[in-house]
Amino acid sequence: MIPQYGAEETAALLTPAAAADALAGVLRAGLDPESCPQRSALPVPGGGELLLMPAAAGAYAGVKIAGVAPGNPALGLPRITGSYLLMDGPTLRPLALFDGAALTALRTPAVSALALRHLAPAGRALRMVLFGSGPQAYGHLEAVLGVRELSGVVVVGRNPVSARKLTAHARALGVPARTGVPADVAEADLVLCCTTAREPLFDGRLVAPAVTVVAVGSHEPEARETDTALVRRAAVYVESRAAALREAGDLLVPEAEGAIGPGHINGTLADLVAGRMPAAGAPGSPQLFKSVGMAWEDLAVAVAMYRAAGGATARGSCAT
Repeated sequence: MIPQYGAEETAALLTPAAAADALAGVLRAGLDPESCPQRSALPVPGGGELLLMPAAAGAYAGVKIAGVAPGNPALGLPRITGSYLLMDGPTLRPLALFDGAALTALRTPAVSALALRHLAPAGRALRMVLFGSGPQAYGHLEAVLGVRELSGVVVVGRNPVSARKLTAHARALGVPARTGVPADVAEADLVLCCTTAREPLFDGRLVAPAVTVVAVGSHEPEARETDTALVRRAAVYVESRAAALREAGDLLVPEAEGAIGPGHINGTLADLVAGRMPAAGAPGSPQLFKSVGMAWEDLAVAVAMYRAAGGATARGSCAT
């Protein structure tokens, strides 16, 4: 039997910083996110969605099968389920099976952390407003602490009990924290959106110049966490132009409104990692990193996990 890693074992294999390093490594090695296969989404009776995300790079291939069940939290079950199968590239021999939800809970904050290494102000402690109080919010708090110093965190969540628990967790990590309201973005240096919201979470006109906003909560063309006012003002960065123009409602809704055009994207994660810093927009513009999640990221993190348990490196470009 191939090695199987449950949720706790999967989560323990890598830190967010190490996962971010793995993502940067495959980009520096030449992986082109623009050529990577898109996810397949199948609606499931009852309101859920089944996602299939394959990728191949160099010596490895892999596929994530993930379920998104919005009704699960009310039943005391996780909203995200699934598994990740990592395979040897040349032979397609199965190498390891990882918990898909735990992989996603690590991969998404690692992508954000990699973007923040290049976009967030350095050299001073930052004030962060964090929207959400679920697994992604916890993961992003840890990931941000790995790349920047925080002077304080304001948690804005729909569930007051969950929001208070996250603030207590932040304090346990040594960060002053409190619960707050959407208008607190006016005092933020960083704004992280880690929710299941389908409508904007805050008024983008309140965000100060030079603030960095990260939005990771949706991958659907009609769902968004940020509003048109912010997107119109911001210098926008994405994982892949092609993926963003398929799936990023934060950009597609303003485009449908005629507020921006397809060329509004300033650069990609690969540009940032390679040091190809494009024009950053008007002086003092906020910076928005919009993530939809991509299969190459899952593969890069899964390979790093496999290596941590005893394997080799991934190289090359994405292929179908």
